[in-house]
Amino acid sequence: MTGSPKKSDRLQQPRQKDCELNPDTRKHNFQEVSLGYTPEMARLEAHRCLQCKKPKCVMGCPVHVRIPEFVQHIADGEFLEAARVIKETNSLPAVTGRVCPQEDQCEKHCVIGLKSEPIAIGKLERFAADYERTHGKGEPVEVAPPTGKKVAIIGSGPAGLSAAGDLAKLGHEVVIFEALHQAGGVLFYGIPEFRLPKPIVESELDYLKRLGVEIKVNYVIGQIKSLDELMQEDGFDAVFIGTGAGLPYFLGIPGENYNGVYSANEFLTRVNLMHAWDFPHFDTPIHPHKTLAVIGGGNTAMDAARTAMRLPHTERVILIYRRGRDEMPARQEEVLHAEAEGIEFRFLSSPKEITGENGWVNGVVCQPMELGEADASGRRRPVAVEGSETRIPVDAVIIALGSGVNPLIAKSADDLKTDSKGHIELADPEINLTQKRGVFAGGDIVTGAATVISAMGAGKRAALGIHDYLMRSEGTR
Repeated sequence: MTGSPKKSDRLQQPRQKDCELNPDTRKHNFQEVSLGYTPEMARLEAHRCLQCKKPKCVMGCPVHVRIPEFVQHIADGEFLEAARVIKETNSLPAVTGRVCPQEDQCEKHCVIGLKSEPIAIGKLERFAADYERTHGKGEPVEVAPPTGKKVAIIGSGPAGLSAAGDLAKLGHEVVIFEALHQAGGVLFYGIPEFRLPKPIVESELDYLKRLGVEIKVNYVIGQIKSLDELMQEDGFDAVFIGTGAGLPYFLGIPGENYNGVYSANEFLTRVNLMHAWDFPHFDTPIHPHKTLAVIGGGNTAMDAARTAMRLPHTERVILIYRRGRDEMPARQEEVLHAEAEGIEFRFLSSPKEITGENGWVNGVVCQPMELGEADASGRRRPVAVEGSETRIPVDAVIIALGSGVNPLIAKSADDLKTDSKGHIELADPEINLTQKRGVFAGGDIVTGAATVISAMGAGKRAALGIHDYLMRSEGTR
């Protein structure tokens, strides 16, 4: 491919659709569904970019990737250079290229999207990151000289990893403390293999290690060490808290204590982190359920439903959501994938009771709903339709209604302020500084459950705030 097409030709060029595994095949395995772009497809898609002088797509990106620049490198066939540009601001491009909701962020602001489909920025980002990894030239970007400053990162999810990568590039000594036996946070235990293969996460973690980041697993801050002990005894000059929101919410209805009722957190962790799907190679099985109900309409509900469908004994998965399809917060791509894989949807239906026998789930009683006036979220509020309850026979229920924060760290630090839900309060949201001197926080522990890329954006803001704090006189011990 030589030269660049005219503007009119770019507007007429259709968006490249990547290949996917056949639904009838993939619903029986955990292989990645999307196969990504070939080099030829990537260049064709990159040539659609108009190279705007004031690119709104960059402002739509929480980590401010220089999108037109890396896209132009792909158009020119300079794939490794494209990856280098991305990694200057995004330490996890192979992850964000797969799971970031680009349609609501960078791609939402693409000018071409006004007349046609926007540039497939996420798929191009994934392509560049994958190309770099498979061609064995994923060298770290330039790192500043050592500053002599030491930063502790609590939690190895998206916020912590983003902060760690940026701080390491700025020359600081960085140590990540992870409570579980595997680093990666929600990237490892929450997002299924068929959406985000774990070797991809491990590769991104290796990249951070090459930047100089140290990772300590099986290390529960708040029990093994307090924040004060990290700073006063272990010599850390600053701390970033990125522990996420991992305590599940439940319905509060009769029957939630039956065997066969799971939170989505537990279910996905058992499958993704503990390999329950690969029994007996891994001795961490899940009971062989045949008919499962998933309660919820977000991305976690989609992940739970699609994961359940892939387990060996599953015959049927029913997703129950109290609003309509148009009100679902899940990404449209995930909903379409779930439908293609045979997930049944029961819209305008709200669970009232989980029934059981001999201690085990045997059904869920649902109340039909209709949509009323819009609520604070902007979506129409579900209102019960009396007198027409139905019971759905199932032998397992997975509850995916969101999650709250673990209060362990906050309880170990009296001067760390939290709100009524346990979220850490910030003294300066611009740099994610908490009320406690030298302590910063970001991601779900501050905002509640949100997206991977928004957590990464918080980690990036905090890294800049920490760097400024450490380089000023009051940042010295």
